[in-house]
Amino acid sequence: MLGPAAAGLLLLGVHFGAAAQQGDPKRGLYLSKAAGCVGCHTEARDNAQPYAGGRALKTPFGTFFGPNITPHPQAGIGRWSEQDFIRALREGRRPDGAHYFPAFPYPSFTKINDQDLRDLWAYLRSVPQSNRASQPHQLRFPFGWRWLVWFWKLLFFKPGPFAADSAKSAVVNRGSYLVNALGHCGECHTPRNFLGGPKGSRYLAGAKLAEGAGAPNLTPARLKKKDDAEVKDFLQTGMTPDGDVAAEAMGEVVRNTTSQLTPQDLDAVVAYLRSLPPLPDEPK
Repeated sequence: MLGPAAAGLLLLGVHFGAAAQQGDPKRGLYLSKAAGCVGCHTEARDNAQPYAGGRALKTPFGTFFGPNITPHPQAGIGRWSEQDFIRALREGRRPDGAHYFPAFPYPSFTKINDQDLRDLWAYLRSVPQSNRASQPHQLRFPFGWRWLVWFWKLLFFKPGPFAADSAKSAVVNRGSYLVNALGHCGECHTPRNFLGGPKGSRYLAGAKLAEGAGAPNLTPARLKKKDDAEVKDFLQTGMTPDGDVAAEAMGEVVRNTTSQLTPQDLDAVVAYLRSLPPLPDEPK
């Protein structure tokens, strides 16, 4: 028999009853925060309209720009169906069938369960429209050829929703879902090879990012010097016990995502990270 905490976690999103079909925009708002959607889809300037696109992401392959995902019928995704949205996140495909570049973190979002996808869709349908046109990516030759993504997917993409590990507790499974599906933490904190594919053996062990920045090791090898309260406090405030503050990119993640999680979900994230195999930092 499940205890109150485990039952609450299941209700928050790991499993749903068969009756749950329609999207809930209020719940979708929480999920959008857990997924950090506003960060990638909002221009980095004062008073930018949320979800109107324009955020630049610099990579070794060129610069990607987050698209407009407001319900505007021309500039945004207002003409999409719910199935178009689910296909985009689950399969990494546009409504016309073309592949999305994996700068869009569908390798993680594919794990989002069906009801959460419906709730996210319902929320995005409710946000104010923007007529801001999505900005074309600026990619080095030949990385702008979308058909090449087909080969990348063969090597590095496994579509399908999150599957709980029966050997782990409900709390750890909830944390795994938050970290690996919604939070897509591995997209930044796992090093990549020359093709941009994640190094599975170095999962969450830290990675070099564009322009000399870095994402730290999240495994117990790095976290062992901090207790759970310190880790939770950092995820809520962006400050360490020594008074250091998170770097700009992680600071935004704290503001938009981790500080918005419920205490139960923060506990689950920490529990999952503690359960990982300890790995040394990625060599510099």
